[in-house]
Amino acid sequence: MGVIKEKFKEKADKLSAEIKDMLKEHGTKKIGEVNLSQIYQGMRGITGLVTETSLLDAQDGIRFRGYSIPELQKQLPKAPGGNEPLPEGLFYLMLVNELPTEDDVQHLSSVLQRRSHVPNHVFASIEALPINAHPMTQFVVAIMALQTESLFAKNYAKGMNKKDYWEATFDDALDLIARLPRIAAYIYRRKYKAGEHIQPNGLLDWAGNFAHMMGYEDEGFKELMRLYMTIHADHEGGNVSAHTTHLVGSALSDPYLSFAAGMNGLAGPLHGLANQEVIKWIFELREQIGSDLPSKDQIAEYVKKTLSEGKVVPGYGHAVLRKTDPRFEAQMEFGKKHMPDDPLVQTVWNVYDAVPPILQSIAKIKNPWPNVDAHSGALLVHYGMKEYEFYTVLFGVSRALGVLASLCWDRALGMPLERPKSVSTRLVKAWLEGKEEIWGD
Repeated sequence: MGVIKEKFKEKADKLSAEIKDMLKEHGTKKIGEVNLSQIYQGMRGITGLVTETSLLDAQDGIRFRGYSIPELQKQLPKAPGGNEPLPEGLFYLMLVNELPTEDDVQHLSSVLQRRSHVPNHVFASIEALPINAHPMTQFVVAIMALQTESLFAKNYAKGMNKKDYWEATFDDALDLIARLPRIAAYIYRRKYKAGEHIQPNGLLDWAGNFAHMMGYEDEGFKELMRLYMTIHADHEGGNVSAHTTHLVGSALSDPYLSFAAGMNGLAGPLHGLANQEVIKWIFELREQIGSDLPSKDQIAEYVKKTLSEGKVVPGYGHAVLRKTDPRFEAQMEFGKKHMPDDPLVQTVWNVYDAVPPILQSIAKIKNPWPNVDAHSGALLVHYGMKEYEFYTVLFGVSRALGVLASLCWDRALGMPLERPKSVSTRLVKAWLEGKEEIWGD
């Protein structure tokens, strides 16, 4: 097998060098409506999707149905005595494009409670995995086990009319959103709390009940979960988890299959796993410097060392945003209100002061500002959730709100199978030489 591996490496190195030279010379040349560089660089900046639920603006950040995060914090209903928006309200907004009333949110909360029963075979599927399996692996396996409950799959097998696709998708989406906190909390208690599980509390809201089932009764943590579940819910359609859910759903895979696929994407270190990487990096920073509250100068030196070793600073930089992520700012305000003297949170703020000027000095970095992942871990650690491998599961529970609302719209609007055209580098070379038409099937 070594001979084949060496041959593959030889071919890959050669083609990689050719592509690099080709992009340097012809990167801005148009192929159809896009630049040659875009088809090699992750389709960056190509408009090719319609997502009704949210839009990411380079300057304003994420807007959900036109509303910014600060606007949502003011206008969405809140839990009794709380100050953070209820994520059920955001789901309602994304789904029906109207700000919900208090009654709307209370009704949706009660609907989710009634739909939240998880069959025993789902827990058995989780228990079949080794305890050291990553929480995201357990989460995806549980979602796949829950697919047995899909109304869409059952109705499609019976010969469902196309005009009814949206309704089965809608019911599956609500069932899945209702059940995810129970599943995620079960995984958390199984892996980190010796399997001592906590039954749901039907009197609590969706995020508050999630906190309760994980074992966190502090009202501050429940408020954090409401904020966390709201700001992580959606990020328009081009990110990996949203796009994957849409793509798999376009094949008429049911919401369980589609969402599980999206969660496999979220588990990647360049997507949702980044929140895990950030807190690991901060722990390592404090350990290397030898202080729980390193100075900004010490942080700057550590950052320069990190960059000199060819590594990145986790949580900084964004493909679209050209300013500090409003989701970071929302968490920073939460920290100032609830834990202003926490050394770990203060370290996050000191990193925020130290890192952007350093990254700004590197010409190719267009956005040196922090994204949502740069802050969330420190807030969770403050309340005792130090198991950073679990953070991406929290992200996944939240992201269900946006991607499943979008999936309902995909089916209601009759969105077709997604099937972009791809080409080979051989064909690109021929096209650049004027020998062959690149767009053919």
